[in-house]
Amino acid sequence: MFIGMKVSGLTIDPITNTPIVILKDESEQKVLPIWIGVFEASAIAAVLESISFARPMTHDLMNEMLRVLEVSVTKIEIHDLRNNTFFAYVYLEKDGSVIKVDARPSDAIALALRSESSILVDEKVIEKSRNISMDRKLADPDNLQEDQTKEFLENLSPEDFGKYKM
Repeated sequence: MFIGMKVSGLTIDPITNTPIVILKDESEQKVLPIWIGVFEASAIAAVLESISFARPMTHDLMNEMLRVLEVSVTKIEIHDLRNNTFFAYVYLEKDGSVIKVDARPSDAIALALRSESSILVDEKVIEKSRNISMDRKLADPDNLQEDQTKEFLENLSPEDFGKYKM
């Protein structure tokens, strides 16, 4: 079953200095941290902070091309997690036909924010994400046990995140 989620914020993994996008369900009971690239974090942060650029950035260009071609992004789905890698689809609609396109979750999220599309996550992905190896979590694996890390991630609130520094 898929759950509707929103981007709760962006943060930086203090161990790896890798950006993390945090997704939360509407009741803020389920949390999904996804480690992403710097450029994708910048693209997501631009939308979250309502920053516009003089020239279109890649995700803005993609969104504008789809608009001009009269193709709408209906939703994105983060549908799997394998070997610590998340997998997503972008659903496009043109003249009543739906096309499913494979995408990195970070790109899909950046596009969903621009097109104001739904972000859906399969419940199995949320469950699998709790088992991601500890070297990618927000804490030092030598100092924090897995159960403590899970509890920490599940209890994150929007106030826990500062603005993403570009």
